[in-house]
This record gives sequence, structure tokens and C-alpha cells, in this order.
Amino acid sequence: MELAIDTSSNTINLALSYQGKTVAELTWHSGQNHTVELLPGLISLLNQAKINLPDLSTIFIAKGPGSFNGLRVGMSTAKGLAFALNVPLIGISTLEIEAYPFAYTELPLCPIHDAGRGEITVALYQQMGEWRCLQEAYITTLEVLLNQIREQTLFCGEIPSAVILQLRQTLGKKAIIPEAAVRQRRASYLSALGWQRFQKGNYDDLATLQPLYLRRPSITQPKQK
Repeated sequence: MELAIDTSSNTINLALSYQGKTVAELTWHSGQNHTVELLPGLISLLNQAKINLPDLSTIFIAKGPGSFNGLRVGMSTAKGLAFALNVPLIGISTLEIEAYPFAYTELPLCPIHDAGRGEITVALYQQMGEWRCLQEAYITTLEVLLNQIREQTLFCGEIPSAVILQLRQTLGKKAIIPEAAVRQRRASYLSALGWQRFQKGNYDDLATLQPLYLRRPSITQPKQK
């Protein structure tokens, strides 16, 4: 049995799966309360599914980009469980989780997040015989992204409404944007991607896996001169 943990945003997503197929799933809005709500939510999910912690064979974790505090809580919890249970830990990009449910379209898939400061976080994936990452997550501006789009592309993820408007106005039919409810990230997608990695024996190092922060937090220690 596998456990998927996603605390990339103000919503906590948890799933239990067997060989990548979801058995139980729990999603709720946590705000900034990841620290106090994650473990009680996990216990509730395990109890509902009648699963015990020792039954878990693998931990899948959404590694970001996303909320600084949320990612830190999720990653530390996942690492603690993997260490205590002596099971593999596999980290998956949050943007990849958002793109994966649209793999069947075989279109270029571009998840978008607001990065603040007038910038956005994007990546690019596509199902081309097999699932591929064409461009790892990076920070850019909407203007630059719009100039890069040459073919019909599906945009997904937590796209700000102003960005959606600009995508449609500038790209027209080249921009396919599913409704917000369809774009919602789910831990079951994390389970499916994690299981693909597990089958290949592609595990992460428990000591070195870190949340993916593309930008340093707004409050940091000053660099020494």
C-alpha cells in the first residue's frame, strides 16, 4: 500500500493506493494550518480505509514548487514516515501532478502557477508514446511565455484569472484551458506518477530530497560579504 502526500498549496491532498490505483482519498482546505492538520487528517484516512502505518510500502510526496510552509511540512512528514517505516520515498513535481490528468490529449501541457512579483512558474509535459518532461519548472513572465507558444497547448494548474484572460486574448484557439474544477490537483494523480517511478526503481535519497523552491522566501538571512 502506498501513501501520497501533497501540501503544495492551501489545500491538503492525501491518498492511499495499491500499485498506483487509488483506494482512498482525502482533500480539504487547510489554509496555513498544515502543521496541525496534516497528521490528524492522515490518521483519519488510515482509519477510514482500515490501513495501519506498517502496511505502507512506499511514500509519494509532492515536492513543489508551491507554498513554502506547506512544502516544508509535507516533506518533513514524508521523510519521517519513510525513515520510520524503512520504505522508499519518491518526490514528484507539483506541476507534473497537475499536467498528468491531461496526458491523454497528447498535447503539450503547460501548468502555470503565480510566482508573485509579476512572474509565473511554468513547466512543459507531453505524452509522446511515453510520459515526458519537456521543460523542468522555471520562473518567467507571461509575456515571455506567450512569445514561446507556437502550437496548440493545454494550460492547467492554479492559473490566476488575469493570466487566463491574457492567454485567451493573445493565443486564441492555441490556448486550451479546462475549467477550474477539472484543473484541481489530486493526490490520486501523484499516486499514479509515483507508482511509475517505483516500478523503475527510481527512488529519491531520503537525506538529499528537498522541496523545490524556485525562489528564496521573502525573509532570509543576509548573505555575508
